[in-house]
Amino acid sequence: MDRLDAMRTFVAIAEAQGFAAAGRRLAMSPPAVTRAIAALEGRLGVRLLHRTTRALRLTEAGTRFLADCKRILGEIEEAETSAAGAHATPRGQLALTAPLMFGRMHVAPIVLDFLKLHPQLLIRMMLLDRVVDLVEEGLDVAVRIAHLPDSSLMAVRVGAVRRVVCGSPRYLETRGTPQTPAELARFDTIAFSGGETAPEWSFASAAGAIGVRPPTQLIVNSADVAIAAAIAGRGLTRVLSYQIAPALKAGRLKIVLADYEPPPLPIHLVHREGARASARVRAFVDFAAQRLRRDAAVNAYGRRQPA
Repeated sequence: MDRLDAMRTFVAIAEAQGFAAAGRRLAMSPPAVTRAIAALEGRLGVRLLHRTTRALRLTEAGTRFLADCKRILGEIEEAETSAAGAHATPRGQLALTAPLMFGRMHVAPIVLDFLKLHPQLLIRMMLLDRVVDLVEEGLDVAVRIAHLPDSSLMAVRVGAVRRVVCGSPRYLETRGTPQTPAELARFDTIAFSGGETAPEWSFASAAGAIGVRPPTQLIVNSADVAIAAAIAGRGLTRVLSYQIAPALKAGRLKIVLADYEPPPLPIHLVHREGARASARVRAFVDFAAQRLRRDAAVNAYGRRQPA
């Protein structure tokens, strides 16, 4: 087995989390897969995998080698498709990631329409509410809702969203409408947080930044649940504007304290290939950017508007 085949075998094992599953993917017998990895580890002089009867995991050297293998194999694939004249036609596999709710509401419909146009593509989506390293995870494109740090990644801005406080019209009619962040102390709230404590809500004013921790009886790690509770009249919640766009349009929620909102958060499509981006990456980024820029929920709602 040559070095490239050994790399492909190692990547398949790491992705499939097992020798037998990797063998099925590569049409190899389990003993052949075992021999290939043993030969690879022998040539490198390091252990790449910790293997027990119950689990398989990468060593520290294996983690670094996996990232290098994915990069090298990806570059070889692009070189071959380019030489074959296929660089202008999206094909192969495209892997992308997005925040869970944004991916469900806005990215998944784009992906489905994109696949109709390019049936030779296979798209793998990872919807996660955490920042994913594109290189380590072998991903091509990411949606990031944040101010981006300086990096070697290419970023295309496609919109912006607000951090908004909202409640149901009936709740606001009963309890009144807060006029300043300090008045939140007399309102019920639903906290949206991945931690054990309610997060501080930050606001902006002419005098500077304001931070408050309003009282709450409910902390959830799902924006869907926080929004549903607010619609049900359980109190005010704070989420991103795109997440409540349907409820705002239907009149089930109203935004309060709009004059105190912090600056909007930009939305970017991020990829790592720069000017050498493959046809599938370039085509998807262009297609998704055009669709997202036309989407009112990630543009019109990204600017302050009267509630």
